This record gives sequence, C-alpha cells and structure tokens, in this order.
Amino acid sequence: MAIHNRHRLLLRVSAIVAAIIGVKLLVHFAGWEILSVNPLFSGIVAANVFLMGFLLSGVLADFKESERLPGELSACLENLAQEVSSIRMTKPEAKVGPCLILLSQLGQDILRWFHKRHSTRELVAHLDALTPQFAAMEQWTQATLVARLKQEQGNLRRVITRIHTIRETSFISSGYLLADLVTILLCVGLIFARIEPFYESLFFVSVISYLMIFLLLLIRDLDNPFGYYDQSSGEDVSLKPLEDTAGRLAQAADRESPR
Repeated sequence: MAIHNRHRLLLRVSAIVAAIIGVKLLVHFAGWEILSVNPLFSGIVAANVFLMGFLLSGVLADFKESERLPGELSACLENLAQEVSSIRMTKPEAKVGPCLILLSQLGQDILRWFHKRHSTRELVAHLDALTPQFAAMEQWTQATLVARLKQEQGNLRRVITRIHTIRETSFISSGYLLADLVTILLCVGLIFARIEPFYESLFFVSVISYLMIFLLLLIRDLDNPFGYYDQSSGEDVSLKPLEDTAGRLAQAADRESPR
C-alpha cells in the first residue's frame, strides 16, 4: 500500500507539472512572456529551497522519533503480558485470564486507533480498564510486581499521548503557508518568463516546478507519520512490530478463553 501511495504521489506531481507545461506553451505561443530571468529570480528559487530544507529537517526529526513509537507500544504490551503470565508460575490458582484477554483487546484497539477506527478517548478508557485488573491480582502477587504493571501502563499512556500529538499537530503552519505562496509565485514566474531557446525554457520550467512541488507534498506527507487512514499518505512508519505483538497476545488470550 505504501509503495502504491508513493507512486500516486509521483503521478500527482507529474500531473501538476504537465498542467504547468501546458499553460507555458499557451503563454509562449500567445506572446505573453513578459518577464526576464535575472539574478533576483534565482535568489527567490534559492530562498524557497532553503525554506523547504528548514521544514524538511523539522518534520524528519518527528519522523525519526515516530519510527520507534510503535515498537515501544509493542514492548509495553509484551512486558505486561509476560508479567501477568508470571503470576501463575508461583500461584497456579491465580485468575490472570481476564487480564490477558483485556491486553489482547487493547492491542487490537491500538491498531484500529492508528487507522482512526477508535478515538483517542476510547483508547485511553480501554487502557484505564486495566487498573481494576491489576488491583484484583494483588492477592496473588507482591506489590512490587503490581507497581511494575502500573509503570508499564503509564508508559503506554505516555506513548499514546505522544503519537496523538504528532498525528494531530502540524509543524509550523505559517511556514507551510509561506512555502505554498512562494512556490505558486515561482511557478507563475516561470510560466511568464522569457528564456531562449524555448526548449531550454520548457526544461527549466519542468525541472524547477517538479522539484518545488514534490518537496512541498513530501514534507506535508512526512509531517504525519501515522497517516494510515489517509489513502494519499505514502510515508508512514511501520506497524509490523505492533501487529506481531497483537497476534501473540491474541493467541495467549485464546488459550485463556473458556471453551
């Protein structure tokens, strides 16, 4: 799916550039090329590239952090399941099945939450439902183990909150607005610029506009590394560790389910 969406991004950019080239041809044959290329024009191009580099470096920092967040969720769920299962090793009569089933449901809920089939409020409510389960297991284990369970529960809440913040917050909206305006003005300037010979004009217009538009769309895509619910999103972090963990938790819960 991600590869398909990347191809879709290339096609979107190509379609926009093709439209720009079409307008350029119309302007050329109509004799409307009224602008001349001078050092100020190349300075605007350089300034826009610098602005996009600034935006790209900012979203890449969040993207690199986001790459490890699904793994952290996976590790927290696995640690909770292992700690809960260890109670039965010393206390065979301990009723840990309901907690393991709830953990399995939580893993599936997190995956659905990534695809926006669950709201953050609903997910946090499901996470809070673990607290009574931990309290019920205090009679079969030491307080230190229950404290570790609550610590992992807090880690889950922290990571979920961080993912929600990254997903719902745009990086410097005013910077995007400025980049949009400059890119549009550059494309308009390229269309009305007079460059001889004409085939060189078509080459420079297509290359510069393709670079500017592609960078702009790529930065917007990278700004949300958790865009699985968006069909146009192609640069998303992998959920494979979390999917594998959810599968293992489902198997453990299935063994605890009454036949």
